Amino acid sequence: MTDQPKSDWKRLAIIAGGGEIPSLVARGELAAGRSPFVVEVEGFADQDYSRFESVRLPIPKVGGMQKAIVAAGCDAVCFIGRITRPNFKSLMGLDTTAMGLLPRITQAARYGDDALMRVIIDSFESKGLRAIGADEAMSSLVPEAGVLGSIEPDEIAREDIRKALKIARAIGEHDIGQGAVVANGLVLAIEAQEGTDEMLARIFSLPPDIRGNPQSRLGVLAKTPKPRQERRIDLPTIGLRTIDGASRAGLSGIAVIAGSALIPRMDETIAAADAAGLFIYAAGADE
Repeated sequence: MTDQPKSDWKRLAIIAGGGEIPSLVARGELAAGRSPFVVEVEGFADQDYSRFESVRLPIPKVGGMQKAIVAAGCDAVCFIGRITRPNFKSLMGLDTTAMGLLPRITQAARYGDDALMRVIIDSFESKGLRAIGADEAMSSLVPEAGVLGSIEPDEIAREDIRKALKIARAIGEHDIGQGAVVANGLVLAIEAQEGTDEMLARIFSLPPDIRGNPQSRLGVLAKTPKPRQERRIDLPTIGLRTIDGASRAGLSGIAVIAGSALIPRMDETIAAADAAGLFIYAAGADE
């Protein structure tokens, strides 16, 4: 799957946290004939960005990030990659912009991650920068509806998909997380601040009679955007690590929402799922 250049920005700034998606977006910009500017978030960015014009700054230097991005001639910004929510009150070295944002950030943080992210986005957009999501920057990361690999979910799995998606949406209403695991109708786990990988790892400790295993797979991981999801920052993501974690947990498959998830290295991820005996299903928005 390839992307067709369809952006209306001149130069994209990528604020890069952990993981490979920021690097994939940066390479996608090069392939489209544009030169991205990368802000590597200190302590989180973990890819090699030496081929791109870049700067490395810690989270407290919000103003420094904005000045660097504007000076680089960017007119759009994409926030992407893993960043653990910091305790802003205890951060050292806050610059003037970050200090000015601190009361709003502290207030917004009480209402969840999405409210917090909107404050950050508003600050960057006030500098004339258009905030876009990774799905807009690189559409090949976004799955279309249907079964993505060669393995079809059976009827038990489809029932688990429906329930897991329902549970994931319910916890999303309260800004708890994006994922849930259901096996044979029983809720085995929900995702909170620990993230998907740790949630899947917890399943190992459950009694063997309520979960699957690699020889007799049972259960589904479902990930869905929160109802008030800030799509420009935090769409649900699955990748090779998710496949490995789901396989070790004995699950039969993974479900996401078509058009509302990111799958880096999609062909490789689908091939890994097939090899492990797992399905990947992209549900319609009404499922």
